[in-house]
Amino acid sequence: MGRRVPRFPCRASAEITSDGGMEVANVTELSRYGCFVQTPTPLATGSSLAVKIINQGQIFAATAMVVYSQPDLGMGIAFREVKTFFQSVLEDWLGDLLEKRGGAVN
Repeated sequence: MGRRVPRFPCRASAEITSDGGMEVANVTELSRYGCFVQTPTPLATGSSLAVKIINQGQIFAATAMVVYSQPDLGMGIAFREVKTFFQSVLEDWLGDLLEKRGGAVN
């Protein structure tokens, strides 16, 4: 089964907050609906969390859920609630990543 939208390679810092506390990690892939967070201690599939991604001097924040977890590697998360302001920040980042990849911007 394919993805709804493409994921783009990305290098950004993230703060992941869950019932277990806060952890700083790295985002290695980013899409309109989620991202992959590289961490040696991923949360379990189905876990709810808040994510804050810091990139290019800007911040994106959303609530999210872990959709898959890979021990010692990281976790794929799906964004759940994204405020309009943060959605525009995300769209700007994705546009920049698309241009870097050589694609056309819609």
